[in-house]
Amino acid sequence: MIHHISIPAENPRQVVEVLARLLNGRITGFGPYGNSFIAWAGDEVGTAIEVYPSGTELFPDQGEGQANFRHNPVSSGFTATHATISVKLTIGEILDLAKKAGWRAIQLSRGPHDVIEFWIENRVMLEVMTKEMAEDYLKSVGGNRAILETL
Repeated sequence: MIHHISIPAENPRQVVEVLARLLNGRITGFGPYGNSFIAWAGDEVGTAIEVYPSGTELFPDQGEGQANFRHNPVSSGFTATHATISVKLTIGEILDLAKKAGWRAIQLSRGPHDVIEFWIENRVMLEVMTKEMAEDYLKSVGGNRAILETL
């Protein structure tokens, strides 16, 4: 189970606001690094998406401390890291959120199930699934259908 992920954004505040609407959740700041925020889904497993400024890099501490942060000014903002999330919204509501933000969103087949490629700032991809898409996904991977009761 993945409880949270982090993504880069040129405008972290705008991105976290859209993500909070997508998750039907709330927003908090992220204390360890400036201009960073968290969109919380408010579910029973603490699902969250952290949003850092583009160019943020995490690197290990030299000693026994926690991860450190730094800014890389030559970062492209694109990343191979992505996640698939299930939301309570309809296809139309998901597409409308992206359209209002000026971001690409398109429903596509992934074989036995569909996803909506939801391109945050047209650079970071989330695969978003409605409840029905998640049902098809779980059928195709033999997943636990009880999780769908939370959607």
